[in-house]
Amino acid sequence: MLGLAKKIFTLSRICSAMALFCSLFFNVSAIEVPATDTAPIIDGVNNEPQWQKSQWLAIDQVIIGGPLNKYDFQGRYRLLWGANKLYLQAEIVDDRLVDFNADPLDKYWDDDTLEIFLDEDASGGDHQYSYNAFAYHIALDNQVVDITPQRTFALFNDHIESRWKRDINAPHKIIWEMAISLYADDFDPAEKNSPVGLHKGKKIGFMLAYCDNDNSETREHFINSKDVTAVNGDKNRGWIDASVFDTLILGE
Repeated sequence: MLGLAKKIFTLSRICSAMALFCSLFFNVSAIEVPATDTAPIIDGVNNEPQWQKSQWLAIDQVIIGGPLNKYDFQGRYRLLWGANKLYLQAEIVDDRLVDFNADPLDKYWDDDTLEIFLDEDASGGDHQYSYNAFAYHIALDNQVVDITPQRTFALFNDHIESRWKRDINAPHKIIWEMAISLYADDFDPAEKNSPVGLHKGKKIGFMLAYCDNDNSETREHFINSKDVTAVNGDKNRGWIDASVFDTLILGE
């Protein structure tokens, strides 16, 4: 028994050291998300008091493209949780909204798109062609797309309720609100899947980004909510590796 206890203790220390290494190497931050007893209405209007419990966080890290002009793009977001959903409110300033591709599965990353990265159990690791994590692209028509394990594109509209509106006092500003259901890594589109229940203390891998296209065949900028450490000179790792995500901790 003593030998087994020593092995367990040693393994625990190794796991803790690995977690610390991953946190430092991938620049992972913890974000506490407040709870709400009243679900916000997903209508693109910022008029509900429960949002005041949550602090704004910036979308300001350029992953693709040159320096940003504040008149071209500014972004921030905040989060709540409750009723087994994660709620997101984003405030986007974009001087030109572009949706060139009517087919939601065609080059959706080159339109103006909000991208939500979600790892339900915060396990990290590769998810490029698996459901270990999701990289949801939400288009201006509120359709939700991600890559499948078969390396095709598919709609996941039932995962996220989404709506945005322009701010009547600032025509270049939109308020974008979403109610998000979380699914585990055993998600199977051929089966009936139930969303994962949420509870205080639960950890979720998360990152938010915006694809900005002003009037080009491809996006000019890809702006992230965190500064991702480059791998071989590449910062665009969110759609491949969930280890670069921040960690949400569901609080009170």
